[in-house]
Amino acid sequence: MSYETTETSGTPEAYGRPGAPDPAGHRPRWNKVPEVTAYFWIIKVLCTTVGETAADLLNEKLGLGLTGVSLLMSGLLGAVLVVQFRTRGYRAGVYWLAVALISVVGTLISDNLTDNLGVPLETSTAVFAVALAVTFLVWYRREGTLSIHSVDTLSRETYYWLAVLFTFALGTAAGDLVAERMALGYRVSAVLFALAIAAVAVAHFALGLNAVLGFWIAYVLTRPLGASIGDYLSQPTGDGGLGFGTVVTSVLFLTVVLGLVVHLSVTRRDVTDAGRRPVQAG
Repeated sequence: MSYETTETSGTPEAYGRPGAPDPAGHRPRWNKVPEVTAYFWIIKVLCTTVGETAADLLNEKLGLGLTGVSLLMSGLLGAVLVVQFRTRGYRAGVYWLAVALISVVGTLISDNLTDNLGVPLETSTAVFAVALAVTFLVWYRREGTLSIHSVDTLSRETYYWLAVLFTFALGTAAGDLVAERMALGYRVSAVLFALAIAAVAVAHFALGLNAVLGFWIAYVLTRPLGASIGDYLSQPTGDGGLGFGTVVTSVLFLTVVLGLVVHLSVTRRDVTDAGRRPVQAG
């Protein structure tokens, strides 16, 4: 299921083979984000689930405290993003590792604000929503598009990952607000967020909702959906969960994510030839 129409600024043939300079001395760069397919949404939800359960697992098992775990995972995320930014195009393994880590970090940021600093979930949800809106505004004013089919320059990739971070932090805060503060429970919350995503899909395909807008709304909503699923599976039965625990849930979902990413790395079914554009060498 794709919410976006492809935007291109040239064809691959216009710049020769991948990685070769064109006659004008530019260095080609492929789009750095996968094609939006069913694989994209499945892995995205699985990564958000892992982000929720892995954050809880690390906080419980490593003994570093919430702040220590946050610093450790932020360092790992930074290292993976350096690799991601240095690639010339989309690489499934690097990209989805960055998404999984940013899911964990986004969860930890929200948890730190709530647990360590005592910031109400209503406040953190509003702050992250404003931060995401400002990121989109600056991104659009500078680049003229928010389409993930045009993430093919350094600046656009920077805006993209900043927006992704805020979507995860926002989704964590909003999901906790609905499931815990409003006392709806994890299962009901998961159903509500799934219905909200379905409504966005209907609005796009049947009512003509803008593709880029629909994509980003769905992207935000998949975070609390995945978190609610993760909490429902991992939390004790007395707290409204199924009691599988964070270890079993994290390992199970990571295994599925790994299998899908390996499949995509081999088949490249989530790669499009459109959207490469030249960038200045250097």
